[in-house]
Amino acid sequence: MSGHSKWSTIKRKKAAADARRGNIFTRLAREIAIAAREGGGDPDTNFALRLAIDRAKSSNMPKENIERAIRRGTGEDKSGFALEQIMYEGYAPNGIALMVDVVTDNRKRTVADIRHILARAGGRLAEVGSVSWQFHRAAYFALSSEGIHPEEIFDLAVDAGADDVILGEDDIEIFTPVELFKEMNDLLESREIPTDEAALRMIPNSRIQLPLDKTLQVMRLIENLEDCDDVQEVFSNLDITDEAVELLEAA
Repeated sequence: MSGHSKWSTIKRKKAAADARRGNIFTRLAREIAIAAREGGGDPDTNFALRLAIDRAKSSNMPKENIERAIRRGTGEDKSGFALEQIMYEGYAPNGIALMVDVVTDNRKRTVADIRHILARAGGRLAEVGSVSWQFHRAAYFALSSEGIHPEEIFDLAVDAGADDVILGEDDIEIFTPVELFKEMNDLLESREIPTDEAALRMIPNSRIQLPLDKTLQVMRLIENLEDCDDVQEVFSNLDITDEAVELLEAA
């Protein structure tokens, strides 16, 4: 799993660079608006909203943008279009399954963009349910191992109900059942253990290993999909190695 972890770290750094250019504020605002619409505008009682606001703040999103997104989600701000959250299913080349998490104000535009990106790379959209059975939903936490005793984090997470804890060279990944998401997040906060990422993810039940050149092809497709403004994240069952990550970063 170390290749997956390294690629996630690289993408987080890229997101931080994009944030400095203001390129992801629209994406973050949509995430906040959806969370506020589903659970109300108070982050003290709406855990999803609290996480969305934390991600926005970590990207230096202006306070007024955050407040405007909350008002849009709760309906206080009537400007703009209604947002939809959709999970599209598809296939990359060589049978790699994809789950594409989208927040959009124009479903027709978004599905056309996704279909175009997939087709250009030799992939395709799939029928609802034809891909999702290959994944399960889980809570995911990533934290830097710097200044932390990994064994203590391992024991803490397992005692709190984690399904899996992966101790990498530079970071630690924790996977828990969805229903323990808030509990694990609150536990880490109470111990003053900072997280680089805390989110719900679609985790593949098994992964497919491809030759290096084909692995890079799929990774580039995923990056192209994630560059789409309406796409929040892309999940796949591709097995990613350290070598593939290093080659992609060097390209």
